[in-house]
Amino acid sequence: MLSHAMKSLLVKLGAGMLLALGNPAMAADPGISDSTITLGMSAPLSGPNGAYGKEMKEGALAYFAQLNASGGINGRKVELVTLDDGYETERTVANTRKLITENKVFALMAYYGSSPTTEAMKVFSEAKVPLIGTISGAGSLRTPVNRYMFHLRASYADETEAIVNHLVGLGINQIAVFYQNDGFGKSGLDGVIATLAQHKLKPVAIGSVERNSLDVGNAVAQIAKTNPQAVIMVTLYKPTAEFVRQMRKAGQIPQFSTLSPIGADLLVAEMGAKEAHGIGISQVMPYPWNDTLPIAKEYHKALQAHAKHSNYSYYGMEGFINAKLVTEALKKAGRDPSREKVVSALESGSFDLGGYKVSYSPTSHNGSRFVDLTVLGRDGKVLR
Repeated sequence: MLSHAMKSLLVKLGAGMLLALGNPAMAADPGISDSTITLGMSAPLSGPNGAYGKEMKEGALAYFAQLNASGGINGRKVELVTLDDGYETERTVANTRKLITENKVFALMAYYGSSPTTEAMKVFSEAKVPLIGTISGAGSLRTPVNRYMFHLRASYADETEAIVNHLVGLGINQIAVFYQNDGFGKSGLDGVIATLAQHKLKPVAIGSVERNSLDVGNAVAQIAKTNPQAVIMVTLYKPTAEFVRQMRKAGQIPQFSTLSPIGADLLVAEMGAKEAHGIGISQVMPYPWNDTLPIAKEYHKALQAHAKHSNYSYYGMEGFINAKLVTEALKKAGRDPSREKVVSALESGSFDLGGYKVSYSPTSHNGSRFVDLTVLGRDGKVLR
């Protein structure tokens, strides 16, 4: 027979166990086991912009392969579930729901595109699942601050400010804008207009193209008739290539400048080195071919080991750095990380990721303002 005291103790222990099981705060978040941490990523792996997502995914997997080979994070190996969204908003939202509810990921990373991420934000914010690293510089994603979204790269406003200031500094004041008609393009357009206004200037012409379209004829007609000295293009590589071709065919040879989402290697592959020569590109990641920067050297080594090639790229570098940021946040969150601990870890200060630094606080999730201006050389290589 059990004594009254023993019975009382067992009843209390049983009640405590039931309370723990029924209290989500005391249970591990989904995506965390004794041996693994599961992360999710939605990116274009097919369609006109599929090359972007493939390079990002390859960079991230190269980092995680290196990490897992050295024991992972506190003994846990990282698994990355990547779903193809084709750069389509509806598919990105559906992927986000699937990653959270079916794949049971702990956190999300490296989402691509302003409009797709804006809609997906409603899903992961409600579920309180962090998204670490957005391949977008849209101001609408940054203000107001979303507790569960952290930006790795500078904003489009930062990029356009650098480009406009550089052009005006060269004495160029007849500047037109060619933009993609979505969150990405409009954010860049707003940035150009705002910085031009600081110099008491306005765009001499504005033309647009729809997302995932190459129908640039109307934009060429609008912009060409103003004979601009420069055109800032807030577009992706295929419409950019088509626009430049048609502008030159129309007898226009302005200074063409574009933003980091273009993907320098993809633009060169699309146009050829000779035709791409002279196009200016703002960059928000370190120069991938740098032999001295610690993060670049680490990227080179990991990519060669994982992918068995050395085709370095800005998108590959961004995927790699994004994976490292997620890893450092998880390490900082401790041996028993939770989603809220990871958010707090990110908001607690700065991270030096090997020469590329980001810093967050509860009032700013912008991470970095790093912008580097480059130009495509005669051989198609990116020159600084």
